[in-house]
Order: sequence, then structure tokens, then C-alpha cells
Amino acid sequence: MIVALVVLKPVSVLAETSDNRSLRIAYVEFPPITYQAENGQAEGSFIEITRKVAREAGFEAEFLYLPVSRAYLYLTNGKIDAWPGVTNIPALDGEVLESWASPLPVQLSAWYLEQTPPVDHFDRLLGKTVIVIGGYTYGGLLSWLESEGSIRVTEAPNHRSALDMLKRGRGDYLLDYRQPVIDTLEMPADSMIRESEVRSRNLAWLFSLANPRAALLRDAFDDAYIRLAEKGDVPPLRKLNEGFVVPGFPEQYR
Repeated sequence: MIVALVVLKPVSVLAETSDNRSLRIAYVEFPPITYQAENGQAEGSFIEITRKVAREAGFEAEFLYLPVSRAYLYLTNGKIDAWPGVTNIPALDGEVLESWASPLPVQLSAWYLEQTPPVDHFDRLLGKTVIVIGGYTYGGLLSWLESEGSIRVTEAPNHRSALDMLKRGRGDYLLDYRQPVIDTLEMPADSMIRESEVRSRNLAWLFSLANPRAALLRDAFDDAYIRLAEKGDVPPLRKLNEGFVVPGFPEQYR
């Protein structure tokens, strides 16, 4: 019992000390997973889970709406404590601790018109025009696309505009995450649009290593998530794996 109390004390003190109760949590425009509602509040499926987990762990979540690049910067310099985002981001290697708990998967897909060949190999994008969503880095993949001389990259301001550009022939393929596109598709007007899975990844909480409490915060979130999952208040614990990667996907961004 004494050993257990000693082990558990840092996390409980972390949550109970008033100066440490507030957590600065960034979120980005990634509907329906995370987004800013019309009233300016943080919303989305991952946001609601984050609120529950933070509360269960004894913290008060302060959400900051940021562009993706700014979220990366603030994680690096410690201006934010955490970000509910995707795992294995090359730009954040050595800068964050990822939670062991992953509430949801996320899938990157290539979208195309029915007469276009599916993306069964990443080389399908060579010599093509690829539509991307403004502000998304695709876990660093955008820089690879822009540096690949045979691929033309064109940017859309949002998911609906990207789908309309695809339908008008302003791009051969659209790289976009599955859930936002599914929520944007309008049937039967978009019935000619097809999908190829490109990369599946895990959502997790990323804690800034610039914060000396990072390991304690991660442990507190993981423990809180386990308790909530056992009660059925959040999605069940997932067995993590490397996920799907289409053949030919750039090795450094897997």
C-alpha cells in the first residue's frame, strides 16, 4: 500500500494543485473530429472525448484554436500543453509524448471520379494534379508532394470546395481525410466520386516535452481514459497497429 501511494502521489498532486489544474489544449479545423463552432467554442467527437478525459483526470481544459503549423510550433516551444491529433508526425519527433490510449482511427484517402483509375499504388499520383486542403500538412506528406517535380499540387480552402474542384476537372485526385469528406458528400450530386484508402493512422493526445510535466500528464490521461472506457463513457480501448499504407507511400512519412 505504501508503495502504491508513493507511485500514485505525483499524478494526484499534479491534478490537485490549483496552479496545475488548467491545461492549454490546442485544436485545429478538422471537422467532425475537431473544429471551431459558430459560437467560437471547440467542438467535435475528439473534443468531447478530451473534455471527458481531462475532467476525469482532474484538469480544466482551456482550448486554443490554431492553424496546424502553429499547433506544431506551440507544442515545440511549450506554449500549449497538449494537442488531440494524429500520431507519428515527423515534424514533432522528439518534441512530444503520445498517449498510449487512442480513442479513434483516422484514414487518409485519395478521392477521384469514377472514370479515373483507383490509387492502388502511390505512383498513381505521379504526373497528376493533386488537390489538397489549405492548412493541412498531412503529417508532413504535403512537403513531399510539393517537392516531387512530376506532381502538381493545387489547394482548396475547404472540403466542399475541394470536391467541387475535383468534379470540375481541376485535379485528378483529392487527398483528404475520410470522415470530413463523408460528412460533406451530397447525394446523388456526388455519386460519381470514388475513394481509395491511402494511409490509416491513430488519433491520440500529444503532450509537449517542453513541459516538464509531460510524462505525468500522459499517464493521468491514459489512466483516466481507461476508467472511462470501463464505464462505457468513451470508445473502448483499441489495439494499436501500424495501420494500412498503400504500396509506394513515402517511407519517411509512414
